[in-house]
Amino acid sequence: MNSKILVVCWASLALSSASAFSVRPLSSTASTSLRRTTLEARKVPFSKYHGLGNDFILIDDRDKSEPSLTPEESAMLCHRNFGIGGDGVIFALQPPSESGDGADFDFTMRIYNSDGSEPEMCGNGIRCMAQFLKDLGESKSDDGAYQIHTLAGRIVPVMNEDGTITVDMGEPFLEAAKVPTTLEANAEHDSVVEQTLEANGKTWKCTAVGMGNPHAIFFVNDLEKDIDFEKDGPALEAHESFPAKTNVEFVQVKGDDHLIMKVWERGAGPTLACGTGACALTVAAMRAGKIPRGDQPVRVTLPGGDLWIEWRESDNKIYMTGPATFAFAGETKV
Repeated sequence: MNSKILVVCWASLALSSASAFSVRPLSSTASTSLRRTTLEARKVPFSKYHGLGNDFILIDDRDKSEPSLTPEESAMLCHRNFGIGGDGVIFALQPPSESGDGADFDFTMRIYNSDGSEPEMCGNGIRCMAQFLKDLGESKSDDGAYQIHTLAGRIVPVMNEDGTITVDMGEPFLEAAKVPTTLEANAEHDSVVEQTLEANGKTWKCTAVGMGNPHAIFFVNDLEKDIDFEKDGPALEAHESFPAKTNVEFVQVKGDDHLIMKVWERGAGPTLACGTGACALTVAAMRAGKIPRGDQPVRVTLPGGDLWIEWRESDNKIYMTGPATFAFAGETKV
């Protein structure tokens, strides 16, 4: 990494990380933490990465089994006015210590969202972590891939020669109970495909897909005219049909191999990109008959750029290809 930035106050990097999206207020806990004296604070080195604008603070905890920051401290760092700014904090941790399947993991990834909640996994985040590990000089496994343990299970990113990263995201969860959602299953594998629900005074057709985290996908004719993003997003995120809340994707079909999406992320709100969301909506589009399932990757256009998604029939796994970009590194206090 060529650039180092010393963070001397909470606001010094706010402009570097500011976006057009809404700013969450500091919680009372975070506000209290912010007022701690310099003598009580400890220094924390960090690196900042983004995947198509979905930005994360990366913490090198390779010598630890648990994150070195609390959810409250992480939320404070993510604040775009009083912190570094980010959609989440990612911790690169030791692999699981248990024997058996855990023996061949290289690292563990944990993540706290900007509100302090902990998701199971993050598609853009896993690419950022893979690039972070490469930049730290960590060699890949013999097969050219990192074996990463997450709360959603094993995730395998591969560094490509063109600078992109392809991630084996595993198989999608289609059964309603595994998403999870209480919406009635209406298709094979007990899955939910274009089932009706009411939210924000509107009737929606929802397709539910799990990628280790829940996703609710809604197909619309026009992303600009058919949704009230700032109201529909949070209403659907917290809908009672999703007991663990849900990520929300609004999708416009542009062709058999091209989808456009806007995402309201669970625990983060509007973001420029969502990797697991791009995977989930590709599966949803195929399940709902919006596009054919074939051997060619589907281009998914997000506000921050394009991802390429494959749902392979050979192994039923989803493969996501996209970039991860280093922004800056520095040191802050918590």
